[in-house]
Amino acid sequence: MPLPALASTLLLLFTLGYAAVCAGSPFGRCRKCRGFGFAMTTDRRGKLKRGKHCRRCDGNGIRIRTGRHLYNLAARIHRDGTR
Repeated sequence: MPLPALASTLLLLFTLGYAAVCAGSPFGRCRKCRGFGFAMTTDRRGKLKRGKHCRRCDGNGIRIRTGRHLYNLAARIHRDGTR
C-alpha cells in the first residue's frame, strides 16, 4: 500500500474512532484536576489534602470533549439556519 493511502486510511480510522468515543461518552475527566473536582496539595508534613475548587470543571470533575463540543456547535448552527 502506498504511503499516502496508508496515511489517509489511518487518519480516517482515527477520526471515526474519536467520533465514536464522543458519541458514546460525551464527557471526559477534567485534565486540570484529573477528575477530582479540586486540586490536590500537600501540607507541611507531605500528606495530601484537598486544595482549591477547580474552576475549569466547576468542581464536577468532568468536562465536555472537544469533538462533542464542535458537534453541538455545528448542530446548533444547522438547527438555527433551517428554521
